Amino acid sequence: MLGYWLGHGLAIAIGLSLGLLGGGGSVLALPVLVYVMGIPTKVAIAMTLVIVGSVSLLAAIPQWRRGYVNLRLALVFGSATMLGAYLGARLAALPWITDTVQLLLFASTMMIAAFLMIRRQQRSTPPELMPPEITLESQLYRPPACKYCWLWLPTEGLGVGLLTGLVGVGGGFAIVPALVLLGKIPMRQAIGTSLLIIAANSVAGVWGYLGTVTLDPRLTLTLTLAAALGSLVGSYWGRRVSTQKLQQAFGYFLVVIAGVVLLKTLLSPPQGSSRDVPRSNTAAASVEGK
Repeated sequence: MLGYWLGHGLAIAIGLSLGLLGGGGSVLALPVLVYVMGIPTKVAIAMTLVIVGSVSLLAAIPQWRRGYVNLRLALVFGSATMLGAYLGARLAALPWITDTVQLLLFASTMMIAAFLMIRRQQRSTPPELMPPEITLESQLYRPPACKYCWLWLPTEGLGVGLLTGLVGVGGGFAIVPALVLLGKIPMRQAIGTSLLIIAANSVAGVWGYLGTVTLDPRLTLTLTLAAALGSLVGSYWGRRVSTQKLQQAFGYFLVVIAGVVLLKTLLSPPQGSSRDVPRSNTAAASVEGK
């Protein structure tokens, strides 16, 4: 019972991350589902896609209204990432893609995401000290090196999508730079567009997992609602606080979480690779209590 309610409380924190930072939800969701709620890895990845995809779609709506969603790039990049997400999910069903392999790949991805987040924030200048002719994206990312860089978007999109399907990571840490560098759009628009792409990736990934895992609909719904609540609160506060230092602190936090996942996976590998949500003590106790 404690794990059940703790998991839902952490789901609110996942939504806060998405609302405040525009990403980071998926890298928190999987450890919560696996280590706090005791859900098998493959099932937890599919649930992560449902939760993060739903919340990302919700967060994309106000971005759309503000004009920060580029439909052309979402179609070019998103179609490739959706294909990759579906293929990644089907790849996860192969016998040699064990829970241990997925968790190690997930932890490695978290380390890379944390490194990129910390490095970008260290390279940036505080907005109040920034000359008016210098934009934030010009600090964090180098200018595009080619005239037709956008042609590389489908290639990177396929790789990001594969990662999404395999380990449930939304890929916002890779999507936003790709849209800024290759798509040549402002970062604010890249963040809004990435939310729509993440939502589309999640749909494709869940579709790829159909028939290989069985989800608990009630648990998935309640966790999604908790994350959505956190996202609304995060979006509200995100317009009132500076997220620059918050992103750097979140990067260091990801390093810690990735280290924990690596250690637990190496020292105590998951037993088996059950594909169904067990009637775990937390979930079962919740159902019986009702």
